[in-house]
Amino acid sequence: MTVFGPLYTPSGSAQGALDALLAALRARHGEAIDAVLFYGSCLRSGELLDGLVDLYVIVRDHRAAHAGTLEALANRALAPNVYYLQAASAAGTVRSKYGVWSLGELQRAVSPAWFESYGWGRLCQPVAVVYHRDAQSLERVRAALRRAAITFLDRTLPALPASAPLPELWAQALALSYATELRVEGGGRAATLVEANRAFFEAATREVRAALRWPLELDGVRVRSQVPQAARRRARIAWRLRRVQGKLLSIARLLKALATFEGGFDYIAWKLERHSGHRIEIPERVRRHPLLFVWALLWRLWRDGVLR
Repeated sequence: MTVFGPLYTPSGSAQGALDALLAALRARHGEAIDAVLFYGSCLRSGELLDGLVDLYVIVRDHRAAHAGTLEALANRALAPNVYYLQAASAAGTVRSKYGVWSLGELQRAVSPAWFESYGWGRLCQPVAVVYHRDAQSLERVRAALRRAAITFLDRTLPALPASAPLPELWAQALALSYATELRVEGGGRAATLVEANRAFFEAATREVRAALRWPLELDGVRVRSQVPQAARRRARIAWRLRRVQGKLLSIARLLKALATFEGGFDYIAWKLERHSGHRIEIPERVRRHPLLFVWALLWRLWRDGVLR
């Protein structure tokens, strides 16, 4: 089985739900779609009707994929644009949140030239392919996912202990990436994700270790890396910079999403409540004039520990 980008094979009601989503995506973005990637909690559970299906849509050209020029420009300036989509299936309504990347943006976001961890920090995790235009599109997407894992380990190993059990190493590495974003999950989220997908992370490490910048030894499931002290010092500085950069870009992406995400504030409130346990009220003035009044809301959520 392919470690990076296996084809997703749904069963039962998931097939109808997935077909409905793909049809709705084609209706919205036409023939611009090269591939559709599936990730997140619904991929792990297989229950597409019980949550919000997380997708990435890979397109050939933004002008062909988007309804307006401003949307296309926004996607190029700060990818990905994020949209909400729902579709009716025989088993019920299926809801999705999806980001749009061009293939070039995807390839840059997983490359070592991309300082921010948003791309390679997310796409190194389990991702399945639910649609691909042709064999060439599939191979390009799989190559990008493999590149994400290589970049991720190259960037995180210098900031981690030289020796650790493989699941612990991946959990600490993902925690570094999570800390660069505005997130609402608790501190144990990374460890939970790794434990739920342990076979994937073990297989991914074995698949890419020969391509890593730093020599990596595997003794059973224990990892030993050989990273010079100078590289470790640089990595500590780089990750501090990423935390500042990532928080600022998370705010920028959040504000951009408010323009493209139907029911965006309601979704944000639902997600914050689900992960933090706090009751979230969105003031009416924030809904009416988000660019003016969302800052006070973000500050209050940060102060109360809802956002980290």
